[in-house]
Amino acid sequence: MTTNNSSGPLWAGRWGFVLAATGSAVGLGNIWKFPYMTGEYGGGAFVLVYLLCIAAIGIPLMMTEIAFGRRGRGSPVEAVRRVVAESGGASFWRVLGWMSMICGFMILCFYVVVAGWSISYLWKAVTGGLDAASVEGMAGIFGANNANPLNLGFWSTLVTVVTMGIVGKGVQEGIERSVRWMMPGMVLMLAVLIIYGMFSGGFGRAVDFLFGFEFDQLSGAGLLAAMGHAFFTLSLAAGAIMAYGAYLPAGKSIARTTFTVAICDTVVALMAGLAIFPIIFANGLDPASGPGLIFMSLPLAFQQMPLGTVLEVIFFIMLTMAALTSAISMIEATVAWLQQSRGISRARAAWSTGVVLWLVSLLVVLSFNVTAEWTVAGRNFFDWLDYLTSRWMMPLGGLGLSLLAGFFLKSNVMRDELGLAGVRYALWLFMIRYVTPLAIVVVFIDALGIAELDMGSQWPWLLAVLLGCVFAGELLSPRLRRRQAG
Repeated sequence: MTTNNSSGPLWAGRWGFVLAATGSAVGLGNIWKFPYMTGEYGGGAFVLVYLLCIAAIGIPLMMTEIAFGRRGRGSPVEAVRRVVAESGGASFWRVLGWMSMICGFMILCFYVVVAGWSISYLWKAVTGGLDAASVEGMAGIFGANNANPLNLGFWSTLVTVVTMGIVGKGVQEGIERSVRWMMPGMVLMLAVLIIYGMFSGGFGRAVDFLFGFEFDQLSGAGLLAAMGHAFFTLSLAAGAIMAYGAYLPAGKSIARTTFTVAICDTVVALMAGLAIFPIIFANGLDPASGPGLIFMSLPLAFQQMPLGTVLEVIFFIMLTMAALTSAISMIEATVAWLQQSRGISRARAAWSTGVVLWLVSLLVVLSFNVTAEWTVAGRNFFDWLDYLTSRWMMPLGGLGLSLLAGFFLKSNVMRDELGLAGVRYALWLFMIRYVTPLAIVVVFIDALGIAELDMGSQWPWLLAVLLGCVFAGELLSPRLRRRQAG
């Protein structure tokens, strides 16, 4: 096991981290949501704006999370505490570490149930359980799958057991070894589906749907969607990236590694679109079906194709891999914290966490059937977990971390850890101080429905707010600048 003098296990190499972080980012949402959003909001125009948002929001914040993890060499709780202590900062900042770790655990509590859908559909594909003559019939199969708590609980339990088994083996023997075959395997299966799609009759329409530059379709809602997806797609502010960053060897470029992960994540998402939409178009189905695209429309399309069962099995194996790589990342922060704070073995930490995860996930299982009508403020247990994590904890965690890194840490801490100097460091600092926080606030306001935003007409006001923030930040914080200078 590779070690350094402060943390213990490390990735065997930079690509171990890249594959693990990309696996964390490429989850169930990316397989259907990014391609669907791309077609909905202007095709190639949306992709271009999305890449700009990745550069302005995702990459600076991901670099920051990795730097915190590697500098602190611990779970998010320990990493934030150590980095803040190094700068002589106030202890209340450690709440950001707690928030990110708890957020990842809460997400996983419902994610294992959703991931269970993938494995259950893989089983149905193998055994012939996806036999329906219409989308409505497929919807009936999907509803029946969720209506049975024993069935749903079995598959979510299986996801939990597999996830804990992998994480419990360790960083290199468990996580890194699994993603080294799961991620290439997923890409290979996507390539097989793309090659098939080239001869399906719908490939040309799929390419136009995904990459046609129709800027007139890129509305203010599309800009907001690009900003929001750029933040959420890289698994930011959920503990995973910071926890993985703790295992990144010293000397490996954080900037280059982050760019590689962002590129891989986007390429896989676009490959998913090129795999899915030719099949949808060739069979005359609706490409704007949202989550139903995978569990209703696509299985129906596979039935109407030559070798459809084989392709269906390949697709759901790939989907299961995507689900598992994300699940593995989301639990790592909690397992690492238990190891460090309680001094227990990794296997014991993993299985102890798994028991709690399993118990909470059972409440999520029941929220799809037995307790579906038990709501508070119109939301059941599943809805509340999703709402609290995606609408509150992730944006607030990302905002707090960017402000902490940009204004309150000594400047040498991030400069040294990122390995940046001159213009490159100044660009990162400007982004993390002003552009990233403002973008997160805009996404936050839009997601909560606090105000009606139209990026198409309100961008001059947002630009003015950004310039005002820059002016205030540079003029109102001379003490902070002296503190950062050490």
